[in-house]
Amino acid sequence: MKGLVIKSTGTSYGVHFEDGTTADCHVKGNFRIRGIRSTNPVAIGDYVEVTTNEDGTHWITELYDRKNYIIRRATNLSYASHILAANVDMAALIVTINHPKTSTTFIDRFLATCEAYRVPACLIFNKIDLLNEEELQELASLRQLYESLGYPTYAISALDLASTPDRPIVSSPLYSIFHDRVTLLSGNSGVGKSTLLNAIFGKDIARTGAISSAHHKGMHTTTFSEMYPLGDIETLDTLKTPSTPGVRSWIIDTPGIKGFGLLDLEKEEVGHYFRDIFHVSRDCRYSNCLHTGEPGCAVYQAVAKGEIALSRYESYLSILDDTQENKYR
Repeated sequence: MKGLVIKSTGTSYGVHFEDGTTADCHVKGNFRIRGIRSTNPVAIGDYVEVTTNEDGTHWITELYDRKNYIIRRATNLSYASHILAANVDMAALIVTINHPKTSTTFIDRFLATCEAYRVPACLIFNKIDLLNEEELQELASLRQLYESLGYPTYAISALDLASTPDRPIVSSPLYSIFHDRVTLLSGNSGVGKSTLLNAIFGKDIARTGAISSAHHKGMHTTTFSEMYPLGDIETLDTLKTPSTPGVRSWIIDTPGIKGFGLLDLEKEEVGHYFRDIFHVSRDCRYSNCLHTGEPGCAVYQAVAKGEIALSRYESYLSILDDTQENKYR
């Protein structure tokens, strides 16, 4: 029976079937034998074939082709990668200017990965209610930068959304992100993913946590990935459980991550996944230019003139220099 993976605990998978039922399933060992070098050969958002044994246990026996996926370098050294989610229509990165601060390097690595695996992406700047005047100016500058590259940006306070008596998602610009889509929410720990998720659903479905006072960084509250179904969000009819067949709008919540390590990218192709760098690189003297000061490098000249943001160029260079496998985990 064909189903959709909506939950992953590391030892089992929750699968949603076309008849509206769900079941906890395990993975057959042959997934490991096939050479899938990933911590999770089956990921949230995957469509799978499930077989039920006579004892009532459910086993995932087949993985259907993916249209795309989001992947990062694994923290487990015995594997090359960790798949955050598959078959994603939109990847929404939650960003905070402060409390904690999201680095532009993290943002650019996430966006480059989305480009590499053909996943549309947007940025949601959260906690704007906590920003001072200088930080608001930084917010405006970053939004202008990424919107100029074609990435939609949004500025919100998830706490304000959560405090609204009626769910505000329909009248919010965020409506277009979630409506009729499978949307992945990702970001550093502490940026407010769980608070935003609770605000969208109008109830506490995800646990929230405090920011570490010692390091000003978020502490993990989401411990495993889960896919939440949205019903008819125009009438605010949120499903409590995935019990209705044909649900089209889903939100994927993932554990907070400290860094985003890219993998399987040749140095010559890294620039292809930076829209600004790729556009200018057509004017480089050499087709295999790495944009690190080679003669006739149009990208290097554009950075010097301020036509390419220095932060973007530094993020690009950090990927070229990503020789330590655990550097950005």
